[in-house]
Amino acid sequence: MKKQHKIPDKFRKSRLHPQLPLRAVLSFFLCAFLLSASGCTGIQPSGSGSVSSGDEGNTLQDISGTVKVHFIDVGQGDSILIQSGKECMLVDAGTNETGAEVVRYLKSLGISRLAYLIGTHPHEDHIGGMDDVIHSFDIGTVIMPDVSHTTRTYEDVLDALIDKDLKVTKPVPGTVYQLGEASFTILSPTEEVEQQAAAAGDLNNLSVGLRLTFGANAFVMCGDAETLSEEAIVESGLTLKADVLKLGHHGSSTSTCDSFLQAVSPSIAVVSCGKDNSYGHPHRETMDKLAAEGITVYRTDEQGTLTATSDGSVITWNTGSGASADTGILSDESASEGKTIADSNSYVLNKNSMKFHLPDCSSVEKMKESNKIYFDGSRDEVIGMGYAPCSQCNP
Repeated sequence: MKKQHKIPDKFRKSRLHPQLPLRAVLSFFLCAFLLSASGCTGIQPSGSGSVSSGDEGNTLQDISGTVKVHFIDVGQGDSILIQSGKECMLVDAGTNETGAEVVRYLKSLGISRLAYLIGTHPHEDHIGGMDDVIHSFDIGTVIMPDVSHTTRTYEDVLDALIDKDLKVTKPVPGTVYQLGEASFTILSPTEEVEQQAAAAGDLNNLSVGLRLTFGANAFVMCGDAETLSEEAIVESGLTLKADVLKLGHHGSSTSTCDSFLQAVSPSIAVVSCGKDNSYGHPHRETMDKLAAEGITVYRTDEQGTLTATSDGSVITWNTGSGASADTGILSDESASEGKTIADSNSYVLNKNSMKFHLPDCSSVEKMKESNKIYFDGSRDEVIGMGYAPCSQCNP
Protein backbone atom coordinates (compact mmCIF):
# COMPACT_ATOMS: atom_id res chain seq x y z
CA MET A 1 0.00 0.00 0.00
CA LYS A 2 1.59 3.29 -1.13
CA LYS A 3 1.39 6.80 0.23
CA GLN A 4 -0.42 8.20 -2.80
CA HIS A 5 -3.61 6.63 -1.46
CA LYS A 6 -3.62 8.97 1.54
CA ILE A 7 -5.75 12.10 1.52
CA PRO A 8 -3.55 14.88 0.04
CA ASP A 9 -2.82 17.81 2.36
CA LYS A 10 -4.72 20.21 0.11
CA PHE A 11 -7.87 18.14 0.67
CA ARG A 12 -7.51 17.92 4.46
CA LYS A 13 -8.74 21.52 4.78
CA SER A 14 -12.11 20.40 3.48
CA ARG A 15 -12.63 18.56 6.76
CA LEU A 16 -13.64 21.87 8.26
CA HIS A 17 -16.63 21.88 5.91
CA PRO A 18 -18.58 18.61 6.35
CA GLN A 19 -21.05 19.53 3.63
CA LEU A 20 -18.46 19.51 0.84
CA PRO A 21 -19.16 16.60 -1.55
CA LEU A 22 -15.44 16.15 -2.21
CA ARG A 23 -14.96 15.01 1.39
CA ALA A 24 -17.67 12.40 1.09
CA VAL A 25 -16.23 11.11 -2.19
CA LEU A 26 -12.73 10.84 -0.71
CA SER A 27 -14.03 8.94 2.31
CA PHE A 28 -15.99 6.55 0.10
CA PHE A 29 -13.00 5.73 -2.09
CA LEU A 30 -10.68 5.33 0.90
CA CYS A 31 -13.09 2.87 2.49
CA ALA A 32 -13.59 1.01 -0.80
CA PHE A 33 -9.83 0.76 -1.28
CA LEU A 34 -9.21 -0.66 2.20
CA LEU A 35 -12.04 -3.17 2.03
CA SER A 36 -11.25 -4.32 -1.51
CA ALA A 37 -7.61 -4.72 -0.53
CA SER A 38 -8.68 -7.09 2.22
CA GLY A 39 -10.79 -9.23 -0.07
CA CYS A 40 -13.92 -8.43 1.88
CA THR A 41 -15.97 -11.11 0.15
CA GLY A 42 -14.24 -13.54 2.50
CA ILE A 43 -12.31 -13.47 5.78
CA GLN A 44 -8.60 -12.92 5.43
CA PRO A 45 -6.87 -12.54 8.79
CA SER A 46 -3.63 -10.58 8.76
CA GLY A 47 -1.16 -12.86 10.46
CA SER A 48 -2.72 -13.40 13.89
CA GLY A 49 -4.76 -16.14 15.47
CA SER A 50 -6.73 -18.61 13.41
CA VAL A 51 -10.15 -18.55 11.80
CA SER A 52 -12.78 -21.14 11.01
CA SER A 53 -16.47 -21.47 10.32
CA GLY A 54 -18.97 -22.94 12.76
CA ASP A 55 -19.52 -22.82 16.51
CA GLU A 56 -16.54 -22.31 18.75
CA GLY A 57 -15.99 -24.41 21.85
CA ASN A 58 -13.41 -25.53 24.39
CA THR A 59 -13.77 -27.72 27.44
CA LEU A 60 -12.44 -27.22 30.95
CA GLN A 61 -9.97 -30.05 30.29
CA ASP A 62 -8.56 -28.14 27.33
CA ILE A 63 -7.77 -24.85 29.07
CA SER A 64 -5.45 -23.38 31.65
CA GLY A 65 -4.81 -19.88 32.90
CA THR A 66 -7.37 -17.09 32.70
CA VAL A 67 -9.09 -14.66 30.37
CA LYS A 68 -9.56 -11.04 31.41
CA VAL A 69 -12.20 -8.73 29.94
CA HIS A 70 -11.71 -5.04 30.75
CA PHE A 71 -14.68 -2.72 30.23
CA ILE A 72 -12.64 0.48 30.17
CA ASP A 73 -14.27 3.62 31.54
CA VAL A 74 -14.19 6.01 28.56
CA GLY A 75 -17.18 8.10 29.60
CA GLN A 76 -20.04 8.06 27.09
CA GLY A 77 -18.51 5.46 24.80
CA ASP A 78 -17.21 1.90 24.51
CA SER A 79 -13.79 0.29 24.77
CA ILE A 80 -13.29 -3.35 25.74
CA LEU A 81 -9.91 -5.02 26.15
CA ILE A 82 -9.70 -8.83 26.14
CA GLN A 83 -6.59 -10.69 27.31
CA SER A 84 -6.14 -14.42 26.75
CA GLY A 85 -2.68 -15.58 27.71
CA LYS A 86 -0.26 -13.51 25.66
CA GLU A 87 -2.90 -12.63 23.06
CA CYS A 88 -4.92 -9.40 23.30
CA MET A 89 -7.75 -7.78 21.37
CA LEU A 90 -9.54 -4.45 21.61
CA VAL A 91 -13.19 -3.88 20.76
CA ASP A 92 -13.72 -0.15 20.14
CA ALA A 93 -11.47 2.60 21.47
CA GLY A 94 -13.64 5.26 23.08
CA THR A 95 -13.94 8.86 21.96
CA ASN A 96 -11.50 11.30 20.38
CA GLU A 97 -10.88 12.75 23.84
CA THR A 98 -10.25 9.38 25.53
CA GLY A 99 -8.06 7.76 22.87
CA ALA A 100 -4.87 8.67 24.72
CA GLU A 101 -6.35 7.25 27.94
CA VAL A 102 -7.06 3.93 26.22
CA VAL A 103 -3.50 3.80 24.93
CA ARG A 104 -2.10 4.52 28.41
CA TYR A 105 -4.33 1.86 29.95
CA LEU A 106 -3.12 -0.80 27.51
CA LYS A 107 0.53 0.19 27.91
CA SER A 108 0.18 0.07 31.71
CA LEU A 109 -0.60 -3.63 31.29
CA GLY A 110 2.53 -4.17 29.23
CA ILE A 111 0.65 -4.59 25.96
CA SER A 112 2.56 -3.87 22.76
CA ARG A 113 0.52 -5.87 20.23
CA LEU A 114 -3.17 -6.44 19.54
CA ALA A 115 -4.01 -9.65 17.70
CA TYR A 116 -7.38 -8.14 16.78
CA LEU A 117 -8.75 -4.61 16.65
CA ILE A 118 -12.51 -4.33 16.13
CA GLY A 119 -14.31 -1.09 15.36
CA THR A 120 -17.95 -2.04 15.84
CA HIS A 121 -19.30 0.89 13.80
CA PRO A 122 -18.17 4.38 12.69
CA HIS A 123 -19.61 6.49 15.52
CA GLU A 124 -17.16 8.75 17.33
CA ASP A 125 -17.87 7.30 20.77
CA HIS A 126 -16.65 3.91 19.53
CA ILE A 127 -13.85 4.63 17.06
CA GLY A 128 -12.75 8.10 18.19
CA GLY A 129 -9.58 6.71 19.77
CA MET A 130 -8.85 4.05 17.15
CA ASP A 131 -6.30 6.15 15.27
CA ASP A 132 -4.36 6.62 18.52
CA VAL A 133 -4.43 2.87 19.13
CA ILE A 134 -3.38 2.02 15.56
CA HIS A 135 -0.42 4.40 15.74
CA SER A 136 0.64 3.10 19.18
CA PHE A 137 0.54 -0.69 18.81
CA ASP A 138 1.41 -3.50 16.45
CA ILE A 139 -1.94 -4.63 15.02
CA GLY A 140 -2.87 -8.03 13.57
CA THR A 141 -6.39 -8.28 12.14
CA VAL A 142 -8.68 -5.25 11.85
CA ILE A 143 -12.41 -6.01 11.70
CA MET A 144 -14.89 -3.27 10.76
CA PRO A 145 -18.29 -3.21 9.02
CA ASP A 146 -18.40 -2.56 5.29
CA VAL A 147 -19.67 1.02 5.35
CA SER A 148 -18.32 4.43 4.39
CA HIS A 149 -18.73 7.50 6.56
CA THR A 150 -17.79 11.13 6.01
CA THR A 151 -16.75 12.38 9.43
CA ARG A 152 -13.28 13.61 10.30
CA THR A 153 -13.09 10.89 12.98
CA TYR A 154 -13.66 8.15 10.42
CA GLU A 155 -11.16 9.66 8.02
CA ASP A 156 -8.56 9.77 10.80
CA VAL A 157 -9.04 6.03 11.32
CA LEU A 158 -8.70 5.33 7.60
CA ASP A 159 -5.54 7.45 7.44
CA ALA A 160 -4.04 5.53 10.36
CA LEU A 161 -4.83 2.20 8.68
CA ILE A 162 -3.12 3.35 5.49
CA ASP A 163 -0.10 4.67 7.42
CA LYS A 164 0.36 1.22 9.02
CA ASP A 165 -0.42 -0.67 5.78
CA LEU A 166 -3.32 -2.47 7.48
CA LYS A 167 -6.19 -4.15 5.68
CA VAL A 168 -9.80 -4.27 6.86
CA THR A 169 -11.62 -7.57 7.29
CA LYS A 170 -15.39 -7.62 6.86
CA PRO A 171 -17.32 -9.32 9.69
CA VAL A 172 -19.08 -12.51 8.57
CA PRO A 173 -21.56 -13.98 11.11
CA GLY A 174 -20.68 -17.51 12.18
CA THR A 175 -16.94 -17.05 11.63
CA VAL A 176 -14.85 -18.16 14.61
CA TYR A 177 -11.50 -16.61 15.56
CA GLN A 178 -8.99 -17.99 18.05
CA LEU A 179 -7.52 -15.75 20.76
CA GLY A 180 -5.07 -17.74 22.84
CA GLU A 181 -7.14 -20.43 24.56
CA ALA A 182 -10.31 -18.37 24.10
CA SER A 183 -12.28 -17.91 20.89
CA PHE A 184 -14.94 -15.57 19.59
CA THR A 185 -17.71 -15.89 17.04
CA ILE A 186 -18.95 -13.03 14.88
CA LEU A 187 -22.70 -12.53 15.45
CA SER A 188 -23.57 -9.44 13.41
CA PRO A 189 -24.46 -7.74 11.23
CA THR A 190 -26.36 -10.34 9.21
CA GLU A 191 -26.39 -9.82 5.45
CA GLU A 192 -30.04 -8.74 5.38
CA VAL A 193 -29.63 -6.25 8.22
CA GLU A 194 -26.42 -4.95 6.67
CA GLN A 195 -28.26 -4.13 3.44
CA GLN A 196 -31.21 -2.51 5.22
CA ALA A 197 -29.06 -0.51 7.63
CA ALA A 198 -26.63 0.65 4.96
CA ALA A 199 -29.47 1.84 2.74
CA ALA A 200 -31.02 3.75 5.65
CA GLY A 201 -27.72 5.14 6.96
CA ASP A 202 -28.39 3.27 10.21
CA LEU A 203 -24.89 2.86 11.63
CA ASN A 204 -25.98 1.39 14.98
CA ASN A 205 -27.48 -1.69 13.35
CA LEU A 206 -24.29 -2.20 11.33
CA SER A 207 -22.47 -2.89 14.61
CA VAL A 208 -20.13 -5.87 14.74
CA GLY A 209 -21.36 -8.27 17.43
CA LEU A 210 -19.40 -11.14 18.96
CA ARG A 211 -19.61 -13.93 21.52
CA LEU A 212 -16.39 -14.67 23.43
CA THR A 213 -15.98 -18.10 25.05
CA PHE A 214 -13.45 -19.53 27.47
CA GLY A 215 -14.22 -22.88 29.04
CA ALA A 216 -17.75 -22.76 30.47
CA ASN A 217 -17.89 -18.95 30.46
CA ALA A 218 -19.12 -16.66 27.69
CA PHE A 219 -19.50 -12.93 27.03
CA VAL A 220 -21.70 -11.27 24.38
CA MET A 221 -21.05 -7.71 23.13
CA CYS A 222 -22.69 -6.12 20.09
CA GLY A 223 -21.70 -2.45 20.01
CA ASP A 224 -24.77 -0.26 19.51
CA ALA A 225 -26.87 -2.95 17.79
CA GLU A 226 -30.58 -2.27 18.26
CA THR A 227 -33.73 -4.38 18.02
CA LEU A 228 -33.51 -4.86 14.24
CA SER A 229 -30.07 -6.44 14.46
CA GLU A 230 -30.70 -8.25 17.76
CA GLU A 231 -33.76 -10.03 16.39
CA ALA A 232 -31.80 -11.05 13.29
CA ILE A 233 -29.04 -12.44 15.52
CA VAL A 234 -31.60 -14.53 17.41
CA GLU A 235 -33.10 -15.80 14.15
CA SER A 236 -29.64 -16.74 12.84
CA GLY A 237 -29.54 -19.76 15.14
CA LEU A 238 -26.05 -18.98 16.45
CA THR A 239 -25.36 -19.85 20.08
CA LEU A 240 -26.03 -16.77 22.24
CA LYS A 241 -26.17 -18.04 25.84
CA ALA A 242 -23.67 -16.13 27.95
CA ASP A 243 -22.81 -15.25 31.52
CA VAL A 244 -22.20 -11.60 30.68
CA LEU A 245 -23.97 -9.26 28.26
CA LYS A 246 -22.51 -5.86 27.41
CA LEU A 247 -25.74 -3.94 26.84
CA GLY A 248 -26.25 -2.55 23.36
CA HIS A 249 -26.21 1.22 22.81
CA HIS A 250 -25.16 2.04 26.38
CA GLY A 251 -28.37 0.62 27.86
CA SER A 252 -30.75 2.48 25.54
CA SER A 253 -34.36 1.29 25.33
CA THR A 254 -33.79 0.80 21.59
CA SER A 255 -31.59 -2.23 22.40
CA THR A 256 -31.79 -5.33 24.63
CA CYS A 257 -35.08 -6.49 23.12
CA ASP A 258 -36.94 -9.28 24.91
CA SER A 259 -36.09 -12.10 22.50
CA PHE A 260 -32.39 -11.22 22.52
CA LEU A 261 -32.21 -10.92 26.31
CA GLN A 262 -33.93 -14.30 26.69
CA ALA A 263 -31.59 -15.93 24.19
CA VAL A 264 -28.46 -14.60 25.92
CA SER A 265 -29.95 -15.12 29.41
CA PRO A 266 -27.04 -13.45 31.25
CA SER A 267 -26.50 -13.32 34.99
CA ILE A 268 -24.48 -10.08 34.63
CA ALA A 269 -25.10 -7.05 32.40
CA VAL A 270 -22.52 -4.32 31.81
CA VAL A 271 -23.42 -0.74 30.90
CA SER A 272 -20.70 1.44 29.40
CA CYS A 273 -21.85 5.06 29.64
CA GLY A 274 -20.88 8.49 30.91
CA LYS A 275 -21.94 9.87 34.26
CA ASP A 276 -25.02 12.12 33.98
CA ASN A 277 -24.93 11.79 30.19
CA SER A 278 -27.39 13.86 28.14
CA TYR A 279 -29.00 10.75 26.61
CA GLY A 280 -30.28 9.42 29.92
CA HIS A 281 -28.39 6.13 29.44
CA PRO A 282 -29.08 3.57 30.69
CA HIS A 283 -32.81 4.02 30.12
CA ARG A 284 -35.27 3.15 32.85
CA GLU A 285 -37.10 0.66 30.61
CA THR A 286 -33.93 -1.35 30.17
CA MET A 287 -33.03 -1.28 33.87
CA ASP A 288 -36.53 -2.42 34.82
CA LYS A 289 -36.29 -5.28 32.35
CA LEU A 290 -33.00 -6.43 33.85
CA ALA A 291 -34.29 -6.11 37.40
CA ALA A 292 -37.36 -8.21 36.56
CA GLU A 293 -35.02 -10.97 35.38
CA GLY A 294 -32.79 -10.69 38.45
CA ILE A 295 -29.78 -9.68 36.36
CA THR A 296 -26.95 -7.93 38.19
CA VAL A 297 -25.83 -4.69 36.52
CA TYR A 298 -22.35 -3.18 36.59
CA ARG A 299 -21.91 0.37 35.23
CA THR A 300 -18.76 2.21 34.23
CA ASP A 301 -20.35 5.55 35.15
CA GLU A 302 -20.79 4.37 38.73
CA GLN A 303 -17.96 1.88 39.26
CA GLY A 304 -15.30 2.97 36.79
CA THR A 305 -13.36 0.45 34.73
CA LEU A 306 -14.71 -3.08 35.24
CA THR A 307 -12.47 -6.14 34.94
CA ALA A 308 -13.91 -9.64 34.66
CA THR A 309 -11.46 -12.52 35.16
CA SER A 310 -12.55 -15.99 34.04
CA ASP A 311 -10.77 -19.23 34.86
CA GLY A 312 -13.16 -21.07 32.58
CA SER A 313 -15.73 -21.76 35.28
CA VAL A 314 -15.86 -18.76 37.65
CA ILE A 315 -15.92 -15.09 36.71
CA THR A 316 -14.42 -12.71 39.29
CA TRP A 317 -15.16 -8.99 39.03
CA ASN A 318 -13.05 -6.04 40.07
CA THR A 319 -14.24 -2.46 39.74
CA GLY A 320 -12.61 0.93 39.69
CA SER A 321 -13.92 1.37 43.22
CA GLY A 322 -11.97 -1.69 44.37
CA ALA A 323 -15.00 -3.93 45.00
CA SER A 324 -14.89 -7.54 43.86
CA ALA A 325 -17.21 -10.54 43.68
CA ASP A 326 -17.26 -14.08 42.33
CA THR A 327 -19.99 -15.12 39.91
CA GLY A 328 -20.58 -17.89 37.43
CA ILE A 329 -20.48 -21.66 37.40
CA LEU A 330 -18.54 -23.44 40.13
CA SER A 331 -16.91 -26.69 39.08
CA ASP A 332 -16.12 -29.33 41.72
CA GLU A 333 -12.43 -28.45 41.47
CA SER A 334 -12.89 -24.71 41.96
CA ALA A 335 -15.37 -25.28 44.80
CA SER A 336 -12.72 -27.31 46.63
CA GLU A 337 -10.38 -24.32 46.35
CA GLY A 338 -12.76 -22.29 48.50
CA LYS A 339 -14.32 -20.01 45.89
CA THR A 340 -17.84 -18.99 46.89
CA ILE A 341 -20.61 -16.79 45.62
CA ALA A 342 -21.73 -13.88 47.80
CA ASP A 343 -24.35 -14.66 50.46
CA SER A 344 -27.91 -14.66 49.13
CA ASN A 345 -30.78 -12.77 50.78
CA SER A 346 -34.38 -11.96 49.92
CA TYR A 347 -35.34 -8.40 49.03
CA VAL A 348 -38.37 -6.58 47.67
CA LEU A 349 -37.48 -4.04 44.98
CA ASN A 350 -39.67 -1.06 44.14
CA LYS A 351 -39.21 -0.38 40.43
CA ASN A 352 -41.00 2.96 40.78
CA SER A 353 -38.88 4.46 43.57
CA MET A 354 -35.75 2.38 42.74
CA LYS A 355 -35.45 1.47 46.45
CA PHE A 356 -35.03 -2.03 47.88
CA HIS A 357 -36.42 -3.32 51.16
CA LEU A 358 -36.40 -6.26 53.52
CA PRO A 359 -39.55 -8.37 53.07
CA ASP A 360 -40.91 -7.37 56.50
CA CYS A 361 -40.38 -3.62 55.97
CA SER A 362 -43.57 -1.64 56.59
CA SER A 363 -43.01 0.19 53.30
CA VAL A 364 -43.54 -3.05 51.38
CA GLU A 365 -47.20 -3.20 52.50
CA LYS A 366 -47.78 0.28 51.05
CA MET A 367 -46.26 -0.54 47.66
CA LYS A 368 -48.41 -1.29 44.64
CA GLU A 369 -48.09 -4.92 43.65
CA SER A 370 -47.28 -3.85 40.10
CA ASN A 371 -44.17 -2.03 41.40
CA LYS A 372 -42.85 -4.97 43.41
CA ILE A 373 -39.99 -7.18 42.27
CA TYR A 374 -39.08 -10.12 44.51
CA PHE A 375 -35.34 -10.76 44.34
CA ASP A 376 -33.04 -13.37 45.89
CA GLY A 377 -29.37 -12.45 45.81
CA SER A 378 -26.69 -10.37 47.47
CA ARG A 379 -26.99 -6.77 48.60
CA ASP A 380 -24.19 -5.80 46.20
CA GLU A 381 -26.12 -7.30 43.31
CA VAL A 382 -29.19 -5.20 44.09
CA ILE A 383 -27.12 -2.03 44.36
CA GLY A 384 -25.41 -3.02 41.11
CA MET A 385 -28.82 -3.02 39.44
CA GLY A 386 -29.25 0.64 40.34
CA TYR A 387 -31.38 0.32 43.49
CA ALA A 388 -30.74 2.24 46.74
CA PRO A 389 -31.38 0.77 50.21
CA CYS A 390 -34.47 1.85 52.11
CA SER A 391 -33.50 4.24 54.91
CA GLN A 392 -36.16 2.76 57.20
CA CYS A 393 -35.32 -0.96 57.19
CA ASN A 394 -31.68 -0.46 56.11
CA PRO A 395 -31.40 -3.77 54.21
